Amino acid sequence: METTRPDAGGEYHFLSRAYGRPVALLFGWARCTVIQTGAIAAVAFVFGDYANQLLPLGQYGPAIYAALSILLVTGVNVIGSVESKRLQLTVTFLELGAIGAIILFGLFGTPETTVATPPAIEPDTAVLGIAMVFVLLTYGGWNEAAYLSGEIKNPQRNMAKVLVMGTCILVLLYLLANYALLSILGLEGLRASSAVATDMMHQVAGPFGGKIVSIAIIVAAISTLNATAFTGARVFYSISHDLRIGHWLGVWDGRGKTPANAQIVQGSWALVLTAFGASHPDGFAAMVNYTAPVFWGFMLLVGLALFMLRWRFPAQALPYKVPLYPVTPILFILFCSYMLYSGVMYAGQAGWIGLAVLAAGLPLLLLQKTEAPTVKNTSNIPIPPK
Repeated sequence: METTRPDAGGEYHFLSRAYGRPVALLFGWARCTVIQTGAIAAVAFVFGDYANQLLPLGQYGPAIYAALSILLVTGVNVIGSVESKRLQLTVTFLELGAIGAIILFGLFGTPETTVATPPAIEPDTAVLGIAMVFVLLTYGGWNEAAYLSGEIKNPQRNMAKVLVMGTCILVLLYLLANYALLSILGLEGLRASSAVATDMMHQVAGPFGGKIVSIAIIVAAISTLNATAFTGARVFYSISHDLRIGHWLGVWDGRGKTPANAQIVQGSWALVLTAFGASHPDGFAAMVNYTAPVFWGFMLLVGLALFMLRWRFPAQALPYKVPLYPVTPILFILFCSYMLYSGVMYAGQAGWIGLAVLAAGLPLLLLQKTEAPTVKNTSNIPIPPK
């Protein structure tokens, strides 16, 4: 869908084309208040958990560190996209090095204690459902490249390559890292740990190794936060052009080449969600539960949008054809339906709060513009003055 009509709005753009502006506005609201900001808060809690291992600040230490990380990343993105990209490039290299070290030590290291084989557990549908919510979170971000399609050179050719290669690399690293962690800590060790990479390296390389990996995970969390904040603000920008109010959200800072106002609003709401997460025993889990039902609901609509767009625009040229169509998108739709069911049934109070926040965005439909928005370039991004 992105190769057909590249746009910085990502899913917002083709949900609008498939279902109309009301659905797109609700998605924009959900992404701004639940999906993207919830993901920012969740990753910030990962940062906080590991930072609190190095320098404990008490019961609310993870939340304090999480808030500081959000302020840092928001500040960098407000300054400008060039600085954000430099930060991303630097921390990505460090992140890959850390993941490589975890995999190597896990596969070839020897634990200080013998890992006991856990007893067999009877399968539980409820446990499987919520477990899948957390497992699929680790693959989150595979679709974020869609928000940069308007800024990628020759997106008709390169967009599919970026998505496929990025997803394959992510899956490979995830499976290797988890196998390494299981090899050293075992299933029970993973369950009992709040900082699994640190505990694993402590087992094979001693306290110093544990601290080094804690620092590396902190860097990795900053990398993820920065990428999430960078793409998330683009939706604020897109939604502002379809409303009669809030035009200031769409102001593009020509000096920094970034939607600075959108970054500030996004960071502020992420801080509110961090405070909400701090009121729970596990802030990270609270944020995952908060975002899951809304995220998978809209992913279901995205899958259906492929059929809607082909029905509405049958003559549209297709630079990229979906493999095994229609089997592949149907499987995606069925899986999203199951994940939506799991999120609603098993995410608990936080999940229902996320749905309530989504419903609170319904009044936005009364503020949508009656005329079609004017788009002056294919990327929907203003060209800053030179």
